[in-house]
Amino acid sequence: MKRVLFSFLILALFTSSYVQAADLKVNPEAKSFKYSTTVEKERPQLDDVTRGLISAYQKNPTEANKQALRNQIAINYDKVVAKKKAKLEELKQTAKDKSKIDEMQVIVDEMIRDRESRIDQSLSRFTDSRLKPGIRETKDGYLPVLGAAQNVSVAYTPVTNAEYAKFVSATGRKAPKNWINGIMPANLAKYPVVNVSYNDAVAYCNWLSNNDSSATYRLPTEKEWEQAAGHMPKDADFNAGENKGLTPVNAYSKTISASGAVDMWGNVWEWTSTARTNGKAVKGGAYDSKRTDCRTEDRTQSRNPDTTYENVGFRVFREK
Repeated sequence: MKRVLFSFLILALFTSSYVQAADLKVNPEAKSFKYSTTVEKERPQLDDVTRGLISAYQKNPTEANKQALRNQIAINYDKVVAKKKAKLEELKQTAKDKSKIDEMQVIVDEMIRDRESRIDQSLSRFTDSRLKPGIRETKDGYLPVLGAAQNVSVAYTPVTNAEYAKFVSATGRKAPKNWINGIMPANLAKYPVVNVSYNDAVAYCNWLSNNDSSATYRLPTEKEWEQAAGHMPKDADFNAGENKGLTPVNAYSKTISASGAVDMWGNVWEWTSTARTNGKAVKGGAYDSKRTDCRTEDRTQSRNPDTTYENVGFRVFREK
């Protein structure tokens, strides 16, 4: 009798779970979680309260107004954490693949762990004096990194093969190995340059600096890169798991970062100057990465600075 009752309970639990999952419909626009009822292509819009507090600080930048804004950012942040926790619980009931649960668990854990630093990051962006209409529209190929030093800006795209070819021609530096006999294939002009080491990227930045007396060009720190990228919408369109190889840097130009730069997630990993125990940190994921590995806050990836990779490129930051 006990065995029959136990079997009945197991069957009931299985049937309940099956019905719950069967009732869910696949959302073709959901790239990270196919049963998600919401689609996040862009960063959430600021609510009226937050916009009002930003405006109040801009008009009267007192510590009291700054603290009021930070308090509201914290409220907004905690609401997002609550939604992520709810999603985690939903996945525990509906996900057929445990990896999806693990992915969401990592995101929740990171958000809890980094709560204060992420709130401060948003606060520094919202209180930056350069925060004005049109700030994310590039005029010379670079965009201000709000929340970073006042003179720091980020390149609109990763360095392309066409841009790197000018450097190779001017300096005689070794061409990437995917070029043909040291010459850039014309069809790759707008693609991000790859097969360049960290040292190659630094040399390129130095070359730019030597040819511009008004500015210094360099690779970003990991923190600066994250500040320029901002939140990565989970269902945003970018080249990760969607193509068998690289795409032009402007292929997903409708997906923009917090600074207005494009191609910051997917396509190619980007070198940074931040050291890890086994190399230099790379950010943003690549065409062959899982979408969750492309997240701005992922800090697990690094590469040997002396080695070149077919899915690692770089983006230039400028101080002027």
